Amino acid sequence: MKHSIIKILVVIVLSSTVMIQTGCKKDFNDPNRSTQDQVLNSPKGLTGVVVGLQRVYTLGRGSNLYNLVTINGLATNELFVVNAGNTAELQMQTGGTAVDGNHTMLTTFWTNCNKVIYDADLVLANAPNLADKNYASGLIAYASIFKALCIGDMSQFWPKVPDAIGLNVNFIDRIDGFKKAVTIIDAALAVIAADPISASFISSVPAGIDIVNTLYALKARYSLFAGLYPQALTAANLVNLSVKSTFNYDALSLNPIFETATSTNNVVQVLDSTLGLPLPLKPAFADKRIPFYTVINPTILPRFRINGFGNAAATAFPVYLPGEIILIKAESYLRAGVPDLVNGLIQLNNVITKTPAGDLFGVGADLPAAVGVFTAPQLLDSVYKHRSIELYMSGLKLEDMRRFGRPNSEKKRNLMPYPLRERDNNPNTPPDPPF
Repeated sequence: MKHSIIKILVVIVLSSTVMIQTGCKKDFNDPNRSTQDQVLNSPKGLTGVVVGLQRVYTLGRGSNLYNLVTINGLATNELFVVNAGNTAELQMQTGGTAVDGNHTMLTTFWTNCNKVIYDADLVLANAPNLADKNYASGLIAYASIFKALCIGDMSQFWPKVPDAIGLNVNFIDRIDGFKKAVTIIDAALAVIAADPISASFISSVPAGIDIVNTLYALKARYSLFAGLYPQALTAANLVNLSVKSTFNYDALSLNPIFETATSTNNVVQVLDSTLGLPLPLKPAFADKRIPFYTVINPTILPRFRINGFGNAAATAFPVYLPGEIILIKAESYLRAGVPDLVNGLIQLNNVITKTPAGDLFGVGADLPAAVGVFTAPQLLDSVYKHRSIELYMSGLKLEDMRRFGRPNSEKKRNLMPYPLRERDNNPNTPPDPPF
């Protein structure tokens, strides 16, 4: 992360943080601090806010990224708890009624998602007022990425999600949440088309995220999750698969998976080489994605350890993988009104045969192509298998398990209970899902 941007963020966090929850409030004004109006009406201030969105989403054990990957991994048997003293992780591994409205990881995840959405809305409301429309375009697009991610993440975990931020807000169905994320992305793409993002904005935010490709990739992802298959296919075809988009880390801003789990070997680790898949779908012995995502310690338990995108303090974490986009194409073809088995198999084989050297991130199965005559259900089973391997520890598997009709016996939870913090403050909070 750029130190100048971090300094801007610190000023903003100290001066303009607004509590989402309501209650007794006292205002203590410090004349030496920037006012919220000053922050939200300058390019420098708004840049600090969008960098703040990324920090909340990506840094530390309380980050959205750590909680998304870990909650999802424990709920789907990708991961297991090494030390039972990690209470929240152990509750998620136990699943069922052990996960309730007091669950601290879910509460943190819910709160941070709403905080990111709130701050993103401030940017989206104020950036259009800037004189430099190309810089404003960058701000709008960057804020839209994190707002869409948070709405999409919440829609993966809860049956209904808030329709807004504020008092007594209403909830919408999770599928409508995915559609809302797509609407946000479309609005950002329209702004960029009218006013291309300036180079000065790109140089003012942390390196790593390719904004336009990320918007198309997230549109493809959430269109797929919403069942909008032609739209998902169109968006996936617009993603340039030769360009990386990552959350970057360094010696000061550590990869949260490495910082919390890999480096300590005391929180969560890889279950085993099946990556949590049932035996009929387990990876082939020769699948080169297994040694990419896991490493074996022959002398100290647990035997299987986290590798891949959690293997070092400065390892970048992909916003999306090329393999995800290819598999979105495959699934979209196979779920069309009349399944396109030919193109579905072609795209599936593009992942099955992809070598580590042929992938931007080194994720490659390098297996023989699937050949023969297949039905759509057979090919969809294979798409699920290869999504589970290709996108291991991406935080997407629970949504995949529901979409592909996997039995509840393979999950620790199907959907999550609402945090009591929300239930106590919003009478519109829906009932908790039974499992």
